[in-house]
Amino acid sequence: MSLHELTDEQRAVRDLAKRFADDEVAPHATQWDRDHTFPKQVFEHLGELGLMGVCVPEEHGGSGSDYLSYCLVMEELSRADAGVGVTLAVHTGAGTMPILLNGSEEQVGRLVPPLAQGHELAAFALTEAGSGSDAGAMLAKADDEHRITGTKQWITNGTYAHTFTVFAKDPRADGRPSAFIVRRGAPGFRVTREEEKLGLNSSSTADLQFEDTPGEPLGAPGAGMRIALSTLDGGRIGIAAQAVGIAQAALECATGYAKERHAFGRAIGGFQAIQQKLADMQTEVEAARALTWRAARLKDAGHPHTVEGAQAKLFASAVARRQTGEAIQVLGGYGYTKEFPAERYYRDAKVTEIYEGTSEIQRLVIARALLGEVAGRP
Repeated sequence: MSLHELTDEQRAVRDLAKRFADDEVAPHATQWDRDHTFPKQVFEHLGELGLMGVCVPEEHGGSGSDYLSYCLVMEELSRADAGVGVTLAVHTGAGTMPILLNGSEEQVGRLVPPLAQGHELAAFALTEAGSGSDAGAMLAKADDEHRITGTKQWITNGTYAHTFTVFAKDPRADGRPSAFIVRRGAPGFRVTREEEKLGLNSSSTADLQFEDTPGEPLGAPGAGMRIALSTLDGGRIGIAAQAVGIAQAALECATGYAKERHAFGRAIGGFQAIQQKLADMQTEVEAARALTWRAARLKDAGHPHTVEGAQAKLFASAVARRQTGEAIQVLGGYGYTKEFPAERYYRDAKVTEIYEGTSEIQRLVIARALLGEVAGRP
């Protein structure tokens, strides 16, 4: 997809994110990764620039841009540091948007502006130890007074978030899941562990515990799965953009190295084996970007985008995982060391095939739309 296809506003948002990523994120990304540093100040600055609520309407404290603009920001930040990218992805796509789209007028007015302006962070608490892809198997439950008891696992932003969208079985809906808002510091709520991960080390991934914790209902009783699935439909597009950003970073790293590294009397970029790798990398990155932009534009237009979002995430995450490996191959031994960022891109890429729905789940979504009842649930 060509940048000429973007509007002036979209290009301006992208350019702003690119400058910030290059100046304020990329120079520190290696150190943040090594030290497992969560760079809180980055998100404060992003809020000042209007990039923490890019696709939130202006009347609710956001920038009023479209979802494609948000994806452009996601790609640029993830190109510099995928940990920063996923923090923004969950904050905006999974944390803020369900409140904006499902909250009452009072809830939206109270909760969304500080999130959109970067004064607070949001998190999305759906996954449990025994319910990942099978979200309906959750054990967390609420009582008649909306007090939540249970645990949640692998919650991005968990240690630092102020507002949590939490899903729990609800007696008001015969045990079907409902969505609730829980605020940081609520009675009975605590972070029990910060996860150690393969990659994304500048992001927070935490386990949460709720013991008779007061929750504020979000949406209708029993609407939890609808809210969760619709949130994931859009969130997958954001993760696809993250994967594109990681793959783009790997391509740039490999291309730059191929121009500078000499062997047998010339730059290794002069050898066809390297040229073919780089050509395949660029082609796949552009294809992934095209699928991502298509899905974002469908969402902006109000059209169904479940399948297109699944296709974008499925393909872009595979490209990120595969082409970060190819970047290491181009760099040879240097690619396997921490002297170059290729190994970080490789570690960061893998999880894009897992969170916001695994690649296997994306294939099920696509196949069921293609085959209809033939591919229905067993």
